[in-house]
Amino acid sequence: MRTHRGNVASLHTFVHHDHRNPPGSPPRYHSRHRQAKAANHSMHYALTPRTFLYSHYFSTGLRIATGVLGLTLLTLWATRLDLAMVVCIGALCTSLMDLPSPLRHKFNEMLASVLLGSAVTLVISLCAPVHWLLGIMVALVSFFASMMVAFGRKGLPLQFAALFVMSLAMQTELRPLQALAHAGLFMAGGLAYLAYAIAIAWMLRRRIKEQVLAEALYELALYVSTKAGFYDVHVDLNTQSNALIRRQVVLAERQQAARDLILRGPRTERDKVLVQVHYAMLDLYELVLATYTDYALLRRQFADADVLTWMRDLIAKAATDIESLAFAITSHRPSVQRVSYAAELKALSAALEEMETMERQPVGEEALAMLRSSFSRISGMVGMIAQLHRATQPDAEGLELAPANDMTPFLTQQKYEFGVLRQNMRMDSPIFRFSLRVLLAVGLGLLVAEHLPYASHGYWIVLTIAVILKPTFSMTRQRRRDRVVGTLVGCGLTALILHVTREPAVLLGLLFIATAAGPAFVQIKYRYTAVAASMQILLQMSLLLPDSSHVVSERLLDTLIGAAIATLFSFVLPSWEYRTLPGLLRNVLQAGVDYIAAARELLQARVENDFVYRLRRKQFTDHLAALSAALMRMQDEPASKRRAVEEINQFILQNYLVASQVAAIRLLLRNHADALPRETVNAWLDEACDRASLTLQQAFAALDSGVAPAPVPAETVEAHGAWSGWAPLKRRTRMLLTDARKVGLQAAAVARALRQAP
Repeated sequence: MRTHRGNVASLHTFVHHDHRNPPGSPPRYHSRHRQAKAANHSMHYALTPRTFLYSHYFSTGLRIATGVLGLTLLTLWATRLDLAMVVCIGALCTSLMDLPSPLRHKFNEMLASVLLGSAVTLVISLCAPVHWLLGIMVALVSFFASMMVAFGRKGLPLQFAALFVMSLAMQTELRPLQALAHAGLFMAGGLAYLAYAIAIAWMLRRRIKEQVLAEALYELALYVSTKAGFYDVHVDLNTQSNALIRRQVVLAERQQAARDLILRGPRTERDKVLVQVHYAMLDLYELVLATYTDYALLRRQFADADVLTWMRDLIAKAATDIESLAFAITSHRPSVQRVSYAAELKALSAALEEMETMERQPVGEEALAMLRSSFSRISGMVGMIAQLHRATQPDAEGLELAPANDMTPFLTQQKYEFGVLRQNMRMDSPIFRFSLRVLLAVGLGLLVAEHLPYASHGYWIVLTIAVILKPTFSMTRQRRRDRVVGTLVGCGLTALILHVTREPAVLLGLLFIATAAGPAFVQIKYRYTAVAASMQILLQMSLLLPDSSHVVSERLLDTLIGAAIATLFSFVLPSWEYRTLPGLLRNVLQAGVDYIAAARELLQARVENDFVYRLRRKQFTDHLAALSAALMRMQDEPASKRRAVEEINQFILQNYLVASQVAAIRLLLRNHADALPRETVNAWLDEACDRASLTLQQAFAALDSGVAPAPVPAETVEAHGAWSGWAPLKRRTRMLLTDARKVGLQAAAVARALRQAP
């Protein structure tokens, strides 16, 4: 293979301006450029100013700051400062649930926050004068609020809202009638913000859909960019595979968020473009999934050739192209394709043609066929991106839209039922154990606050515990780090600001910025949110109590105490991730069997549309993403609590390879649909799918026994005839069976590693 560069040397004058750069393509990346590019791709897209200003994160922060401070100033204009602050707290707590959601869901979630917050405010305010009773109620509220995590992702902000209300209400001692009035003002502020938020969301409902869809496209671009690294011989394959799995977890979340907004409820004619783009995006994702190949073989055979570099640059351009399309969507305009792939496509086509006509092949036939297949799929991906651009046009025709099926199975089903809480009222439930941790940590925080030598703010210690202590150890550790650093920076900035000026107009302007920044960064860079939250509280106190000079140092000390208590209790009644692994592994295997069954029906053209196939594919990737997320969280836990990390990582990778082979077979049959010998191909697919399903089913037993599954019987179908697709179909089905076999081997390896772990 070392002579291959010489064999294609005649192409250099054809495809290069010089020795390195194809015409019309960007310069080749040196290692330093590659490292910088990888670093940029690890950063969230919304942290770039150009995209942040168009994202739903920025608009959410701006909307919340305008609503909360607007309602506060309006109330202040009509009444006293103390009453306006209660209304402000009600609006602020309700704003914690102001997230991109379908309108009906948003209304229900925010109304639940208002009612829950009002009830907590009333109960805590009534109990505040009686010290021992307040302690009991704080403990109970902490426990039952934390149990709401059982409701899923939307349960976390609801839990924090309840604890936030509790921590603020516990510092005021009111008589019963005053407590009722206080709760009434809180509810008024919450309901006013609810009406404001729903009105804005209704007016901007299409805009929010565009922003969420654009976010899914940005994540797809990052996923494609990670794919480009597989063709870079300077990048380690295992490292790149791990990076791809991590990107897959986030991509699955973003795609689900887009589904929930775009496919839920009746769709108007104006939604046509968004539906077109959504479906084209999913088709492009499947095509990208199908591009997986034996990269190690390609690297061995073509390490000194330019073809891998051209492929890498081609895929990198595709990622840039998808990014530009996402920006067009979020900018509310049709997308125009400005990226040219002509140079790389022409160079690769010429190189393949020359290699195929050589009398003496410098590479093996299998490697050449694999290179040809990779080029074909990457070319198809480029063509699909062109269709994606076309889908942004309002008058686009001939694109696949949502089938006339009920889309409910694809959407997140949020249920707020007491039965969900009752099912988790047991000691082996991670949510129950988390709730007990919060109860004990908050109790200790109150106890410590009473014995501090200065006039501490017990509510701030409790609030810090609520912010940091999360259901998993990895989340708690990350929040602790961000909260402490953010508080240090926030206190320092606020002290500097107050040293320079105490002009109310300036402080009010900075308060607006801090109030907007808090919710804007909470999902993408919590450290910035911690900075903003500290500045927000301290600026408010400076406006209310201009003579307070010690508040910054006390706030910092309270934060450190709360962080220490949260860290201590993260080891109390822990729910280590390795305990959830067996169930997650089984879910993946079962979803894989169902996916193969749905793929068989679709590949054999026995169904009218691909609805069931898409559903099973989604369920399969969702279960894989859940297992991947658990693995990543486990890697953040103490070393003694990690189990079978490398084995599970390989198990996840092999399952993704199964999905990529199915996608590749589907693409192959679609491209050869006209000349397909259907009866013989269907018999072949029956045999392949039967053996793949059998292998995955055997992996269930391997998880229990740790014994690798026995090899499945050899193929029995005779593949013959002049159809040109036989060779690639054989190769892909063989790779499917090999990957399914490796899933079983990895399942056995996981079982052995879990059994041997201390």
